[in-house]
Amino acid sequence: MGTAPELRTERLRLRGWTDADRDPFAALNADPRVMEHFPAPYTREESDAFVDRIEQQFAERGFGLWVVEAPGRGFVGFTGLLVPRFHLGWMDALEQPIVEIGWRLAYDAWHRGYASEAARAVLDLAFGPLGRREVVSFTTVGNVRSQAVMERIGMTPLTTYDHPIEAGPSLPSVAYLVTAEQHWRHGSGPGT
Repeated sequence: MGTAPELRTERLRLRGWTDADRDPFAALNADPRVMEHFPAPYTREESDAFVDRIEQQFAERGFGLWVVEAPGRGFVGFTGLLVPRFHLGWMDALEQPIVEIGWRLAYDAWHRGYASEAARAVLDLAFGPLGRREVVSFTTVGNVRSQAVMERIGMTPLTTYDHPIEAGPSLPSVAYLVTAEQHWRHGSGPGT
């Protein structure tokens, strides 16, 4: 574990995963408030399997979902980049492979600006050293909190679609997009 490059913001540290992160991550994933817009909270096994996939993506691609640490409390969740495990026809017009930015924070870390702050640092990496031209983000139509974060980091709505779920009906969802040009124009990046 710990193969992720460290990122820092004014208040936050984004780092690779350790075994000690599995317990607070499982608690976060079991919280029905955090998982309100998912089909169900994760079991401990599902949560651990997700961490395993995150570590695998860092090893294969050099990016993934970073642990977010906040001052005075350590682990508060994750923010980062991943390649989705699904592909729909409308995605063919986008830069391949599709790269998604996402976040999930513990309930008591909400409303502090952590998701936006961490996401901006991740987009700086995506559009800087990683050389991406586009990054997308997905959420359910009803998740207005995540949509607000997307808009705060300069993303704009791209399309609505039915998000495929492995063991259940699809979820009415929305995709947002931000390009490198939009990101740098939005006021992120070096010197801001």
